[in-house]
Amino acid sequence: MSYDADVIVIGAGLAGLAATAELVDAGRKVILLDQEPEQSIGGQAHWSFGGLFFVDSPEQRRLRIKDSHALALQDWMGTAGFDREEDHWPRRWAEAYVDFAAGEKRSWLHGQGVRFFPVVGWAERGGYDANGHGNSVPRFHITWGTGPGLVEPFERRVREGVARGLVQLKFRHRVTGLARSAGAVDTVTGEILEPSTIERGQPSTRTVTGAFEFKAQAVIVTSGGIGGNHDLVRANWPKRLGNPPEKMISGVPAHVDGRMLAIAEETGARLINRDRMWHYTEGIQNWNPIWDNHGIRVLPGPSSLWLDARGKRLPVPLFPGFDTLGTLEHIMKTGYDYTWFVLDQKIIGKEFALSGSEQNPDLTGKSIKDVFVRARADVPGPVKAFMDHGVDFVVEKDLGSLVRGMNALTKDPLIDEAELRREIVARDREIANPFTKDLQVMAIRGARNYLGDKLIRTAAPHRILDPKAGPLIAVRLNILTRKTLGGLETDLSSRVLTEGGDPLAGVYAAGEAAGFGGGGVHGYRSLEGTFLGGCLFSGRTAGRAAAKATA
Repeated sequence: MSYDADVIVIGAGLAGLAATAELVDAGRKVILLDQEPEQSIGGQAHWSFGGLFFVDSPEQRRLRIKDSHALALQDWMGTAGFDREEDHWPRRWAEAYVDFAAGEKRSWLHGQGVRFFPVVGWAERGGYDANGHGNSVPRFHITWGTGPGLVEPFERRVREGVARGLVQLKFRHRVTGLARSAGAVDTVTGEILEPSTIERGQPSTRTVTGAFEFKAQAVIVTSGGIGGNHDLVRANWPKRLGNPPEKMISGVPAHVDGRMLAIAEETGARLINRDRMWHYTEGIQNWNPIWDNHGIRVLPGPSSLWLDARGKRLPVPLFPGFDTLGTLEHIMKTGYDYTWFVLDQKIIGKEFALSGSEQNPDLTGKSIKDVFVRARADVPGPVKAFMDHGVDFVVEKDLGSLVRGMNALTKDPLIDEAELRREIVARDREIANPFTKDLQVMAIRGARNYLGDKLIRTAAPHRILDPKAGPLIAVRLNILTRKTLGGLETDLSSRVLTEGGDPLAGVYAAGEAAGFGGGGVHGYRSLEGTFLGGCLFSGRTAGRAAAKATA
């Protein structure tokens, strides 16, 4: 049989680039397909903050963080909560990934020129017991250059493959089917879409200008998840999280639509854990959107007062940055799909970071000078732009005006000024002593025991109603769609499995399409910094396995 390539990779995001790079290193010929134009190479990783999960890294040790493989695995398993028959392979992938994160992951990336911001972030802090959800220690390492800095070495390796005649880049090629010959899946068919010059992330046309059919010995699916398809998100919404929100904003463009997952399933692949998903509760509408309904996530420090739609504080331990899905579950039980942060300028200046490479030009541009300028600013420039232009922000000098502004943003005026004042004053009284019964105030003081948080991420405890800390700020927070935690079931060689548990001959999967490994390496929850790393680890695994199988 005549093949067009040794391997076809479907999806030019980070997982697809990592898989293709490994195939190039092995001397394999590859066709890399993507429905979007070439300027969108790198997919969602390009837009990311570039956070990566490492265990016992040099950055951690310099900050006196004592981490270990045993502690990280304890945190992962306590967070994942694996409890299903189909969690066999996800659990195996989780063990392998923690081995990777505690082992060669950092040196492998460092050898390709990837560097990291010296302050390690502390995401998903949990707040339960030692065996429960959350990171016991800071593990969130920001790539120097954010998402683009992480994509660059893999795109470079792929383009070197193009120069060597090993890789054909086929953008604007939308897959519509997979087919078998002699028992193995070896044929990929689809539509050629008209060329597009839109900027990265913007909607591209779906006008069909032709058709294609390619054959190869193996196919790797790296097509991403479903976060841009709100209808599919709602259809898969788990009952444990209540009813799906009426309003959601999108953390990913519309082309992240789950089409390829359905195509693989129709071909015989087993799709598992489709009700496991990762959506953020701190979404704000982008005042300068790139795609439709574009949302940005606030990466908060621990000090903002988090209130439900009626102005009641969220329960312990649902503080900013502690338990994303626990907070989502609580919010959906309130009957409303939005919440509020109430804070002041002193807090927002030190504790607000915005997820996304475009919202962090200093880190993305690798400018040490701009990082220092940002650190000295009362409010970082990107955050100030949202304060000035964001539709979810209210900035006022006094609480009465703040409440009126909050109520003006919602259908019903649910915030009562007297009740909110009582809530804030009670919290502020707890600041007067180093002792407190308020667990959020305890958490703030605990965070400042970590040097990284004290330096750049946690404001000194103070009264929110102190005029010297003002003005007062309220931020309406929306549900922001983001990641699919379930996916195509794969074994430790990234081979896609069928309902019977046998490999679907010729088919591999990696990245979000495979639940970042195994069909759901995170289980029910993520420790953060593990999505990009999951793309890299599963993409590398798939590329190496497919290279070996096509030798």
